[in-house]
Amino acid sequence: MAYLEWSPELDTGIQAIDRQHRKIVDYINQLHDARLQGDRGVIGEVINGLVDYTQSHFVFEEQMMEDAGYPLSRGHKRIHESFIKRVAAYQQRFEADEDVAEELHDLLKRWLYNHIKHDDACYVDDVLGNIEGLMKEPAKKEEEESWVARSLRRIFGR
Repeated sequence: MAYLEWSPELDTGIQAIDRQHRKIVDYINQLHDARLQGDRGVIGEVINGLVDYTQSHFVFEEQMMEDAGYPLSRGHKRIHESFIKRVAAYQQRFEADEDVAEELHDLLKRWLYNHIKHDDACYVDDVLGNIEGLMKEPAKKEEEESWVARSLRRIFGR
């Protein structure tokens, strides 16, 4: 049984974001399982995967906020940066052979729910409004680049 269960109250209504949040919950549950197994190698793999995935999620989320003109996107980005620094410190402690799995797991589960319910909930209306507006735009010529293609190029540098 999963340690953390996704609940509908965590849904933002933005499908891509909700899928990414669920994936982060999966990583947190994997960390819990790896910790119970006591396999340091698996714990390290999960921590690294979680950090990488969370960073890419933050970039995606920040780009959506920016594209929507969300006025508090800079502050939200600073929250993300602060969190990344905290988790990086856990990563360093782990690499120095410190047992941080339980402490990190507790931090992650508390932070994720709080962040989704409070910080992420604030940008939802702006992002959904932007998405809705884009859906109403007249059809573009085939040779024009789509909003999704532009956003992915900005996010991933392609």
